[in-house]
Order: sequence, then structure tokens, then C-alpha cells
Amino acid sequence: MQRAETLQALIRERGKQGKPLERVYRMLFNPELYLVAYAKLYGNDGAMTPGTDGETVDGMSLDKINGIIEQLRHERYRWSPTRRVYIPKKNGKKRPLSLPSWSDKLVQEVMRMILAAYYEPQFADNSHGFREGRGPHNALRDIRETWKGTNWFIEGDSKGCFDNGRPFGCHMTGQ
Repeated sequence: MQRAETLQALIRERGKQGKPLERVYRMLFNPELYLVAYAKLYGNDGAMTPGTDGETVDGMSLDKINGIIEQLRHERYRWSPTRRVYIPKKNGKKRPLSLPSWSDKLVQEVMRMILAAYYEPQFADNSHGFREGRGPHNALRDIRETWKGTNWFIEGDSKGCFDNGRPFGCHMTGQ
């Protein structure tokens, strides 16, 4: 089994070269990736928030990781339903939030790591949305330093896009 760093470097190189990424599902069988994912997730505020099964980061062990991998290997892994909570917004309304089980969070993070390693080298340098180490402040800095002749920008927000379970029912609002 390859070390997580080696595997991610190989995936990243395939992404840089524009080569197809093959046998992605088999990569989910690498326990090293789960240890890296665990290290990224265990310190998050939500790590101790239970999903519908009551599972939290406290129950994590190498046996648990090996059990998840065995379920994936034999195509028996089943996603758990998420727990839905509503968190207050500044305007007094509430925003829906879905809380997955700890195992689901872990598998999702491993999948995210694999896909990010492949696609990150292909993204434009001026793309900042939902990328590790990038965000609105990086975008604003780039605008200030690069877009000297620009007088105005239009910013939008997909308001309530997933509130009704119909992602194609989204509508944009200008700010």
C-alpha cells in the first residue's frame, strides 16, 4: 500500500499532465488516506457532533477504518441518513444544516482529498471558490493587485438554492 503523500503526489501529477485518473474506487482501500483525513477532521468543531447514528470522532480506531475499507471493498458500505438541524442567521431566519455520521464524514474527506489532488493543478490560478488555502480575502487581494483598470464588479449569491430540495430551482440575487 502506498503512503498517502506518495499517492496524492502521483494523482496530482496525473492531473497536471491531463491524464485520466483510473481506479479511483480502489484508492478508497488505502488506510493511509483515512489517517490523513482523520488528522484533518478530528479538530473541527463538528467532530463531536453526532449524526443520526450517534457516532462521533471518539469512536475512531484503526479497526473502524479497516471495517469501513472492508465494506467499501465488498461494495457493502451504505451512507447513513443525515441529521437535519437549523442554525440561526443574523437576519433572524434559520439556515438548514445536514450532519452526516462520523464514518460518512471520513469517507467524504478521503474522496475530497483524492479528487482535489487530481483537479487542483487544473484549476485556474484566479479561481478561489471552495479551494483549500483560498477564499474571498485571496480573491480581493488578487483583484486589488491585478485588475487595475476595472471600475466595478457584480457579485451574486445563490439564495436558498438547496432549501426546497430542487437545486435547479435556484435563483440569483445581486448584492
